[in-house]
Amino acid sequence: MTRRYDVVIVGGAVIGSAVAYFLAANPDFGGSILVVERDPTYSRASTSLSSSSIRTQFSNPINVRISQFGSAFIRDFATTMQVRGEAPPDLNFHEGGYLFLARTPAQETTLRENHAVQRDCGADVVLWDRDELSRAFPHLRVDDIRLASYGRSGEGWFSNTGLMNGFKAKARELGAEYVTDEVMAITRQGDSVTSVTLRSGEVIAAGTIVNASGPRAALTARMAGLDIPVEPRKRTLFVIDCATSPEGTATVNGGRLPLMIDPTGVFCRPEGRFFLTGAAPIEDPAVDWDDFEPRWEEFETLIWPALAERSPAFEAIKVVNQWAGHYDFNTLDHNLIVGRHPEVRNFIFANGFSGHGLQQGPAAGRGVSELITYGAFRSLDLSEVGYERVVENRPFLEKAVI
Repeated sequence: MTRRYDVVIVGGAVIGSAVAYFLAANPDFGGSILVVERDPTYSRASTSLSSSSIRTQFSNPINVRISQFGSAFIRDFATTMQVRGEAPPDLNFHEGGYLFLARTPAQETTLRENHAVQRDCGADVVLWDRDELSRAFPHLRVDDIRLASYGRSGEGWFSNTGLMNGFKAKARELGAEYVTDEVMAITRQGDSVTSVTLRSGEVIAAGTIVNASGPRAALTARMAGLDIPVEPRKRTLFVIDCATSPEGTATVNGGRLPLMIDPTGVFCRPEGRFFLTGAAPIEDPAVDWDDFEPRWEEFETLIWPALAERSPAFEAIKVVNQWAGHYDFNTLDHNLIVGRHPEVRNFIFANGFSGHGLQQGPAAGRGVSELITYGAFRSLDLSEVGYERVVENRPFLEKAVI
């Protein structure tokens, strides 16, 4: 006998589990939920390999508001997501802020334009001139900096697997089911998807299918005869040790350093007694879904020169760990795609986060659950980042992409 679920979610990492949680927690949704996850270790999931940070410093109001909800949700996570009989989940949220540095007139203009958007949304972000920047973070060389943008609250970094596992545990407690298997085919009849076929051979009937399969989103969509402009792009992260650490030297935020984005695009933030750093590669092609070999050369050619120029504290550093993960990169406009397919209405996308999935997961999960339960967004209107713009080839560009 074929099993049937009201909602089948393809992918059980942070996005899929957020959808499952918000559906299961909504008293207006009384349906059944199945999450299909191919790798229960999540060892190569974008969630597990992410730098897992959150910021409100975006150029589009919708992205600012998505992160504002995410920050509030992360702060209350221990209470909201506690499972009976277990200790409250601790995401270890370090609210250290983001620091964007502008060196050119064009970069300065972008920071000022972005700040106007962020301020209108109520984000706690300030602009600093060179002297203000130097006083706040005296370890930095700032002679070439025209302007800095600093998030005083609502920004920082947290546990990536903690967020995912918290969503998953609470969703299961509330009735969502998880199965370790892989979706190999999706049956479609006209303008509706009707079932998924698993690698195990089981066919499961579905009222709604949610594509939450990260960098493999295009593979899942193709099974239903659909397209989505998402491909895996490799990002290598490096953990470094400093001979003389600058952590504790700031004159703001209790001495804690922020996540700094250098004008070169290199980012760096504290990670315990170490620092985490990375950069988008100069050449950024799509990679194979199973290619997780770090790009070792990026540290010597891109990262270390930029960091050493920015601070004497980063002149004497060494790599103590590194790994590569995948962005589910939206080639249209680097923005999330959340919404129904305009023709196949019971196929919902939650894809293309382009490196922002951890911070946007709470809002995306809530939004998808509202689409399924009410037929429309209720809490935050995500229509601007819906699938329709893909069909119309209408990019919704985000200038603040890292």
